[in-house]
Amino acid sequence: MSQMTLIAIASPTSILLSLGGIWLLWRLAHYALVRSPLDNIPGPNPASWRKGNLHHFSDRHGWRFLDRLDTYNGVARVDGLFGDKLLYIFDPTALQYIIIKDQQSYEPVSWWTTILNFTLGPGLLGTYGDHHRNQRKMLNPVFSSAHMRNITPVFYQVAYKLRDGITTEVKDAPKDVDILSWMGRTALELIGQGGLGYSFDPLTENIPNLYGDALKAYLPTVARLGWLRHLTHHVKFIGRLSCARAIVSYIRIERLQNMVKIVTTLEEMANEILKDKREALAAGDETLMEQIGQGKDIMSILLRANTLAHEDEKLGEDELKGQMRTLLFAATDTTSGALTQILQLLAEHPDVQERLREEIIDAYQDGEVPYDTLIGLPYLDAVCRETLRLYPPVSSVFRQANRNTVLPLSQPIRGNDGTLLSEIPITKGTTTIVAIRACNRNKALWGEDALEWKPERWLSPLPETVTNARIPGVYSNQLSFFGGGRSCIGIQFSQLEMKVVLSVMINTFKFSMPDSKYKITWNLAGVKYPTVEQYGLQPCFPMKIERVRKA
Repeated sequence: MSQMTLIAIASPTSILLSLGGIWLLWRLAHYALVRSPLDNIPGPNPASWRKGNLHHFSDRHGWRFLDRLDTYNGVARVDGLFGDKLLYIFDPTALQYIIIKDQQSYEPVSWWTTILNFTLGPGLLGTYGDHHRNQRKMLNPVFSSAHMRNITPVFYQVAYKLRDGITTEVKDAPKDVDILSWMGRTALELIGQGGLGYSFDPLTENIPNLYGDALKAYLPTVARLGWLRHLTHHVKFIGRLSCARAIVSYIRIERLQNMVKIVTTLEEMANEILKDKREALAAGDETLMEQIGQGKDIMSILLRANTLAHEDEKLGEDELKGQMRTLLFAATDTTSGALTQILQLLAEHPDVQERLREEIIDAYQDGEVPYDTLIGLPYLDAVCRETLRLYPPVSSVFRQANRNTVLPLSQPIRGNDGTLLSEIPITKGTTTIVAIRACNRNKALWGEDALEWKPERWLSPLPETVTNARIPGVYSNQLSFFGGGRSCIGIQFSQLEMKVVLSVMINTFKFSMPDSKYKITWNLAGVKYPTVEQYGLQPCFPMKIERVRKA
């Protein structure tokens, strides 16, 4: 055997492919020989034993499959690859156990948190157990109401730039504008200035931004990794992000190399921002006030708190940079998608849009709506709550049991063998799918009009079936911001930025649906996104915009 052949056999790429083959054979043997307790749970038939029906969750047109699952009685079996069994859950009692009561038994799936750890660093989304709890303890005060009040002027400055940018496009006549692009740029700038004290986008002309482009490409690139994602949790021993990237750089698979480029760019961004922050903090308050965010941004506050923290509670260098990248990732696509969805619904319901405009105009004082008034506007709040209930940006999240346990149900279901089941045995390693969208739309709780968009439902008491169900979410009896120890830490930040943007947009512009030539589709994904048929898979949402008031 030649030396070149030996090198080829021992190349990182061939090793990775060999590991993938071994992993696949092991999974095949496991599912062929071991019977799952979930076999007795009703669920839709799989397309095949090899394919299952889990692929519908990554199919951008998978909404019908989710709707079908939602017709089951709170739980349904989902078949994965090669006979794997998963449990789709929207029963409120079962959700209580997964999210709160027994949350230590249900951790995020290991391949996902490992990818987050390797690519974004050890931020909140990529850590477990005590490590996660310690990080959250340090970060919780940073997202307090007091800090949100202080950051409101920063949000308004960004919203005014957005208003001026759109005004430039529609100043002569109403025009179809890609509102998703504007909302994406705005969401990035809001978390940039409010979260990191850094400006990504002037919101005037469309200037390319290396860091912003890398962030937008992150999720699609992770999705394109395919089967490679499932090997990541077998290499946790690598430990550090820099070591992982060094090893992966030798594996000549284009999808992986694209991921390396994005990670490298985001790390350069974190290094640059952290260096500037530390220099400003060392120089004193006067220098901080000259920075973007004026020292009121999340990272400036976090760095000050970290300096004063006890030694064993301080966040390390990798953790600080991990929080920065995680903040950007978690706050951009979700916010831009939610804002676009709200504007679409207001365009489709002009009477609601006009009523909201009147409420906002009446609340304006000296060019903006004061913080306390803005947070308390009842109809604006109702529009946001109802949109997030019916159209959550994230439809489901995956959890993995780390031990054998039992999952109780709020009401019995009939198993495939005809027996009534009031609880379901969960074996270690079982993946459960927390069905956020299904819980938010559950007709048994919300009533027969659960699938209708009705902001008015929030202006009177909710049905007792909802309040008595004890849905374990941190927001309005729904799961859109999740719940328990892994709920969205930026819930107040997100609500405030959406309300600031809407207060400026609705006060200035009228939004209408575009010409019927545009066939717009919302695509199912980790974070859902809209596309127009004529433009392929490039995310966009054209909307007719005209001025109703001068900027």
